[in-house]
Amino acid sequence: MLTLRDVRLRRGPRILFEQASVGVFRGDKVGIVGRNGSGKSSLLALIRGELAPDLGDYDAPTDLCIAVVEQSVPDSAQSVIEYVREGDAELIRIEQAIAAAHAAGDGHREAQRHADYDAAGGYGARSRAAALATGLGFDTAELERPLHEFSGGLRMRAALARALMRRSDVLLLDEPTNHLDLDAVLWLEGWLRAYRGTLLVVSHDREFLDGIVSRTLHIENGRLTAYSGNYSAFERQWAAARERNAALAESQRREIAHVESFVERFRAKASKARQVQSRIKWLTRLPAIIEAQGEESFAWQFPEPTKLPRPLVALDAISSGYGSRVVFAGASLSISPGDRIGVLGRNGAGKSTLMRTVAGSLPPLAGERVAAPDLEVGFFAQLEVEQLDASSCSIEALGRGGGPRLAGWTVQQKRDHLGRFGFRGERVFEPVRNFSGGERARLTLAIMVARRPNLLLLDEPTNHLDFEMRSALLLALQDYAGAVLIVSHDRSLLRGACDQFMVVGGGAVRPFDGDLEDYAAWLAKGAPEPSAATGDSHPTATEETVRPLARAPRQSTAQPAVNRRDARRREAAARNRLSPLRAELRAIEAELATLTAKRGELERALADPANFELAAEFGQLTAHTSALEDRWLALSEEIDAAQRA
Repeated sequence: MLTLRDVRLRRGPRILFEQASVGVFRGDKVGIVGRNGSGKSSLLALIRGELAPDLGDYDAPTDLCIAVVEQSVPDSAQSVIEYVREGDAELIRIEQAIAAAHAAGDGHREAQRHADYDAAGGYGARSRAAALATGLGFDTAELERPLHEFSGGLRMRAALARALMRRSDVLLLDEPTNHLDLDAVLWLEGWLRAYRGTLLVVSHDREFLDGIVSRTLHIENGRLTAYSGNYSAFERQWAAARERNAALAESQRREIAHVESFVERFRAKASKARQVQSRIKWLTRLPAIIEAQGEESFAWQFPEPTKLPRPLVALDAISSGYGSRVVFAGASLSISPGDRIGVLGRNGAGKSTLMRTVAGSLPPLAGERVAAPDLEVGFFAQLEVEQLDASSCSIEALGRGGGPRLAGWTVQQKRDHLGRFGFRGERVFEPVRNFSGGERARLTLAIMVARRPNLLLLDEPTNHLDFEMRSALLLALQDYAGAVLIVSHDRSLLRGACDQFMVVGGGAVRPFDGDLEDYAAWLAKGAPEPSAATGDSHPTATEETVRPLARAPRQSTAQPAVNRRDARRREAAARNRLSPLRAELRAIEAELATLTAKRGELERALADPANFELAAEFGQLTAHTSALEDRWLALSEEIDAAQRA
């Protein structure tokens, strides 16, 4: 269906990839992966016909219908549902033909076009458009509102719904989850699995790709390579190929060294001239072996907070909102060092409002927010990324945004800090306006952690970050000693960084008793959002507790306020008891990793009898490792027992 033969593609003077030969067949679902700037979006532009190959051939059927997401949504008074409905270009053409026949007074042709309209499902088009828009996060009441009343993120959701509305042979999606919440991502994943056309999707969302694609195209070091299977299968094949290439390259280096040694020894001997020339020709014909990529890697580390008060911040019966509009009411939450909380809920439910309330940037309408005197909040949100001064460079932005803590930092200390986030050499003096979305997000994170916060509030931190940067962020969060609240559609981040979840919706904030699989199942069953009218009921994925909460008998909420407050305090106390245990558990895991590496080094050294004096150190290390493992098991059992109680 789509064929690339020995294609070279450039952007300016830079070759993105060359000698690319790959075929995409009808019905394929293909993921396109690679680092930021590797050429993924340019490959989609080639398929759309917006770019031509610099070398080689690209072939596609001439009558192919390709659906893409419009990058510019009109700032118009057109309603959301009409904008989405018009994505069905075939129906719009039939409607225009009906109008033309009517204007010409041709009743016969008008009747034929009405029959075509019916056969094409025209009378159900608004219903289909509404289903797409609501699936991607619009409330039913918003569908008749004009586009110009919505934010840029919601307009992009409308553009995505319009692309899905089109009757396409090929659907091209470039980072479709960036403007979606987790609920909408789960819905989109199901829709794409059922899509009958050919799908090519660029994404850095590992679980999203795993749930959809059956082939993966990887762009690396100027090469486009096809792999069978989803993203996880690609990773396994890619890692194996890297190991094979590294082994081949090492073998080749040894052979080259041996031949070069021969050439140097016998170059001047006439009797060996033929052999020398033969070996020189052999060297020039050696195939190039591409080893593991030499691009920069990221190993972020969040500095230890200066102080870790307990609790860091507590909300007691908080109502929050804007003016007379209450987004949620009766929210109580205590956050202590070591807490890892994922915030779930559909778009517009109040997740960002909760984050701003916890941060203290949005004063509560009722209730009390109590913050520790030593609370230091690091708040990452898209607004923070957008507020970076485009004319400044990263070292200037760090100096301004780092606050008093950076007052004594030298230029070298600032450069060292920025270097840990990938800004090295002269890049620290490059204007922010030249940075990609991922680079701006990295800079915002670098500024935030320089203040050494003890509470991190991360609102969609992985937008624009590629796989390597997402992995670096997750590893940094796992070693971080403070508390973390995360709003994200990235299930890998939520799964790896969070050990408890909250659901925001229906005017309430409640703990969610389950994991992400439970949450997906809960949504699939059409469970209503938790309501402030349901007292202390917690949403779970079980049949018993996924009943219509809003229809619970009135007497279930008629508990004395003091009892509810006591229950919340007991829950907070239980979390406070578990937090230090979880923090100790993470510290032990980090120390065990270090000791394991050290033990391996000693074992290799002890293979040489000359290092017998290391035996005592090895014995002490083994004993210490054993004691830590025993403590780890005891802590794990204590935490499990406390959670079951």
